[in-house]
Amino acid sequence: MRSLRNSLRDEFVGVWSKACATDDGKQAVAGSLGDLLSWRPSDVNTDVFAESPYSEVGQRSSNQPTCEREDIIIVSARFRSGSTLLWNLFRNIPGFVSYYEPFNERRWFDPNARGERVDTTHRKVADYWAEYDGMDDLGDVFDEAWNEQDLYMSERAWNPRMKSYMEQLVERADGRPVLQFNRLDFRLPWARRTFPNAKLVHLYRHPREQWTSNLQKIERFAPDGRMSDFAEVDGFYLLNWARDLKYHFPFLDERSIEHPYQLHYFLWKLSYVYGRSWSDVSLGFEELTTNPERALFHLFDTCSIDESHIESLLSLIEPPPFGKWKKYAEDAWFKRHEEHCENVLVSFFATQRSESRSEPIDRLRDEVGSR
Repeated sequence: MRSLRNSLRDEFVGVWSKACATDDGKQAVAGSLGDLLSWRPSDVNTDVFAESPYSEVGQRSSNQPTCEREDIIIVSARFRSGSTLLWNLFRNIPGFVSYYEPFNERRWFDPNARGERVDTTHRKVADYWAEYDGMDDLGDVFDEAWNEQDLYMSERAWNPRMKSYMEQLVERADGRPVLQFNRLDFRLPWARRTFPNAKLVHLYRHPREQWTSNLQKIERFAPDGRMSDFAEVDGFYLLNWARDLKYHFPFLDERSIEHPYQLHYFLWKLSYVYGRSWSDVSLGFEELTTNPERALFHLFDTCSIDESHIESLLSLIEPPPFGKWKKYAEDAWFKRHEEHCENVLVSFFATQRSESRSEPIDRLRDEVGSR
């Protein structure tokens, strides 16, 4: 009987594991567990953790934890939003160490994995990895799953591996650390709680300009193209993001999407809302490139950076041509898709508020409704 039970158990576990790897399996698990995996107890007095009835028992170190340092700057932006430009500006400020996309699958700390390719659209950038040289041991804590799993993390999320990786970058920086992310948009609540004294900087770009930039060549996907054909030209993980995030935002299910632009717009607007809700400063790419002095003064003032550096950075800024979206489709075409998305978002967050009185949801709802 024991042998039979073990055999049946192993067979069941095998079938269950395969089922959970499917989209339907993940959806079933997500619906069953809800917020259980991110749950943290709130029914104890946390001040008691600082107490001990026995003097010889070890206590938390009195040294300031790395995550509580006040000199950290964290940049969050979508792909093709000008984030490389902002990273490069920080990189060229004396006394700063600016890390490019720490979660990138090219593993900048690994000379054997990162290669030597540099995107030619990234002006005045010779490499992305110099700051990571000599850090190949970071591979022990780096997790490639960060690129496409758990892209949403609430304030209560628990990810000590990710925290440790970011802390090690901060600790190894020979200067003020800047971490520039393209995969942190919906993890900003976690970042704010985990790095409470860091300055969070959010960068956004016009959604239509960003859409055409994602396509790189607008003829690659037509305005009347089908969702089923988009995977071939999806160069910036739009489908991967939607497939992971739809368990939190069901309207991202591609089966209910008319055109990939709707999927792009949903993610753009959600990213904007999360950035505005959780960051210390939000910058528009258009202002950064057309009125850089004003944008940088605002940024530097918020992050307590010496404004005398601004003038030397202006030569790194070259505005791209604007209005490329007009060659892709008419204004009415974009507005039709955008208005559909806006209606869905307002409905979704209004429902969320009626079900929960939590401050973060209220804050996000207010941002959606006011834009």
